[in-house]
Amino acid sequence: MKNIILVKHSLPKIIPTIPAKEWRLSRSGQFRCKTLAEKLETYSPDVFISSLEPKAIETAQITAGLLSKPFSTFEGLHEHNRTGVDFLEKGQFDAKVFDFFAQPDRLVFGKETANQANERFSKALTSVEVKHPDKNIVVVAHGTVITLFVEKFNSLETFSFWKRLGLPSFVVLSLPHHKLVKTVEGVV
Repeated sequence: MKNIILVKHSLPKIIPTIPAKEWRLSRSGQFRCKTLAEKLETYSPDVFISSLEPKAIETAQITAGLLSKPFSTFEGLHEHNRTGVDFLEKGQFDAKVFDFFAQPDRLVFGKETANQANERFSKALTSVEVKHPDKNIVVVAHGTVITLFVEKFNSLETFSFWKRLGLPSFVVLSLPHHKLVKTVEGVV
């Protein structure tokens, strides 16, 4: 059985004056990639793909390098488009994300609804799977889009699932039906 493993990127250096899509990994985030590689090795990954966001690229590059596996980026795997949203404190951000999941057809914040983000991310994942048939694929992406995709094929409560995903964390889905095999909520 082949799997697709969706990894939530490692811990970034948070700079409130810079959009989150431009954040890079913190030193701790870089260090956590070693433990992430050790955990992922169990699933015999063949290829690493990441979104175009720096924190995802760095997570994938470091982890793939430690496992001597090929790495590339792919369009469409980015986080929910939050362009134009100022930095929000944790409580405010969580409230927005709760509404985002609860009202998937409504534009809650940013430039995409939950359904639009899920559709874009799902199309990108389908393309990645077609490009890498019969492979164990690791995709380094982002918490909300991973949560939306997992929920599409498995019954779960989106907000609480999203809250449990650490930096980094990952879910293992069986191919081709994307059934949830395992969730690793945090790798430190």
